Amino acid sequence: MLAFFVKAIIAPLFLAPLFFQSCKHEKKIYQSNCNDDLSYKHLGFRQLIDSIQMYDHQYVEIDGTYIEGNEESALVNDSLFADHSTQHALWVNFSQDCPLVLKGTNRGIFEINDGKFTQLNNKSVTIRGKIDVRHKGHLGSYRGSIDRISYVKL
Repeated sequence: MLAFFVKAIIAPLFLAPLFFQSCKHEKKIYQSNCNDDLSYKHLGFRQLIDSIQMYDHQYVEIDGTYIEGNEESALVNDSLFADHSTQHALWVNFSQDCPLVLKGTNRGIFEINDGKFTQLNNKSVTIRGKIDVRHKGHLGSYRGSIDRISYVKL
């Protein structure tokens, strides 16, 4: 009976941390030296979208899910229960003026690494950049845009 107790109850308690540790993956941070001297205001996605006029031309840090596709480069709320339509999304305007490089390397975010491109689509990301309410992305259908991207954490 004691042997069963050890195998069934105690052993999983020791193995669980190893299992969960193996599921973690290291975050990748891509940065540029654009806007190094600026401080960024961290905002919740909904707070930014609901009050985007207040943050026009300000530098912010925002978490969300990046969506890319044919004529689409957007950041949406990462909540499954949120509206993900373009009216509740930001156009993400990556620029060659601010090349994003993997921290500690020379590998760019849009370069082929290990035979493939960096997978961004449907990934949770943290982005730092400048809000522009006048530029509304493809067909002017987004709430606004985030330009001068200087930081992406995957």
